[in-house]
Amino acid sequence: MDSQSENIGPVLIMAALIAVFLYLHFTGGSGLTRIYVAAALVVSALVILLPSLNVDLPDWYKATLGTAKIQLGLDLQGGTHLLMSVKLDEAVKTQLRRRGDDLKRELKANKLDVDSVGVDDSGRMIVKLKTSDERTPFLDLAQKSFSDLVVSSVTDASGPTYSLDFKPSEAALIRTNAMDQALETIRNRIDQLGVRETTVAREGDNEILVQLPGIQDPERAKELIGKTAVLEFKLVDDSHNVEDAVKDGPPPGDDLLYGSAERGGRTPYLVEAPLLMQGDVVTDARVRPGGRLEGPYVGVELDARGAQIFDAMTAENVGRKLAIILDKTVYSAPVIKERIPGGHVQINGRFSINEAHDLAIVLKSGALPAPVEIEEERTVGPSLGRDSIRAGIMSFVIGAGAVLIFMAVYYDGAGLLADFGLSLNILLLICVMAAMGATLTLPGIAGIVLTLGMSVDANVLVNERMREELRSGKSPREAVKLGYQRAWSAIRDSNISTFAAGLILFNFGTGPVKGFAVTLCVGVLTGLFSCIVVTRAWYDYLISIRRLNAISV
Repeated sequence: MDSQSENIGPVLIMAALIAVFLYLHFTGGSGLTRIYVAAALVVSALVILLPSLNVDLPDWYKATLGTAKIQLGLDLQGGTHLLMSVKLDEAVKTQLRRRGDDLKRELKANKLDVDSVGVDDSGRMIVKLKTSDERTPFLDLAQKSFSDLVVSSVTDASGPTYSLDFKPSEAALIRTNAMDQALETIRNRIDQLGVRETTVAREGDNEILVQLPGIQDPERAKELIGKTAVLEFKLVDDSHNVEDAVKDGPPPGDDLLYGSAERGGRTPYLVEAPLLMQGDVVTDARVRPGGRLEGPYVGVELDARGAQIFDAMTAENVGRKLAIILDKTVYSAPVIKERIPGGHVQINGRFSINEAHDLAIVLKSGALPAPVEIEEERTVGPSLGRDSIRAGIMSFVIGAGAVLIFMAVYYDGAGLLADFGLSLNILLLICVMAAMGATLTLPGIAGIVLTLGMSVDANVLVNERMREELRSGKSPREAVKLGYQRAWSAIRDSNISTFAAGLILFNFGTGPVKGFAVTLCVGVLTGLFSCIVVTRAWYDYLISIRRLNAISV
């Protein structure tokens, strides 16, 4: 059960009490009745806040009323802050290599013999034709089937050579899609970590901000988030000696890869360059218990297309080794003993439980479209978080205390009533944040203090208006009525503009800025209710029992 639904009982009761209070207020209900409703509202707010006070609650309370509490942000409870750069140029190169594979298949299907097709270091696809007779058929094929590419002639003494690259609009679309996919993939991986109240947001054109409050293993989190997780299936080349490939380089059409250093040393593997299948066909990945010697393994489920490819691939290559490669590292290379239908793949690698779990997460959440690099890393320790909490609470207590004392001294009895409204405002604000499972940050505490100032401003306007009416000879009853009425337009306009500013900050801000916006917006609403509606109920009660003979303002 999530934090938003854990306290649903008290929240519904509180919402009902507010609705009843507003109904009585606008229909001229009894002031005494409204005071009773306000008292019940305070009780329900305290009920919601109890878990946040770390009180040892009985089991029946937890079962019926829940245990949701205010979450502390990165700056208050410590954690990890990462600013990651997505290598979008690599995403474009990857897509160009895939188009190169498509081009090879089309050339083969059209019986066009070329010397080579590959992507150079500058990120261009270079196609070398064997004879000049193939120029026209090649250009016709490129124009017909590869309209997203720009074909340019390149001067090369060895023969007709062409350079292919994406059109600018197509390259921009690839970059945009890669950034969106990277954001979604990182979010999915972090969700699997079980860390609450995280921040994953885009920064600029190619950066992603990640904040992990309270993370206990930042190194594991960084490795999990940053793993590209490109899963590939290739055949092992048994016709060449791998030791010769290590010394002299791989033969044409092969790649030299290595196993993981953590699993028995960096064993070299000579694999064939053609890609048989990629990880985009993976639909699910789960950790499965293995034998005592092998340890746990990862069971992978493929979609219909992947199952069909894997079925045909294993049927055609019985007796050969199939290398299962993740991020250019060979995790296992089992012998294909028989045809494997159904799309069930098993990845072994002498994993620990955590390693197998992390591998399942990255396979299930999908591959990153491009490598990511950590540009900035900050770790906020719990002790620094406690210092921040202490400083934030101290600033709030000093500010609130000064305001409460000023109101009581300057406005006398009306000031004490305003102090009650201010206190109720803060109580309701914190209560709503606890019920929402919202995150409290240092800027959020600043938002609470600002809310306090907004509420004071509303009470000052009402009290000054009542003073003016009393000076002009109005009765206390008329002074109360006209004071609230004539102050309302100024209070309404200032709070609407502040609320709108808070919504803009929440929509476009990230991390702590959103925390500030949440407390500001919620505080505006609770301030209007407690400092305008609730305080008016006390005056209406005194009027109803004919005890409002004078206003101490």
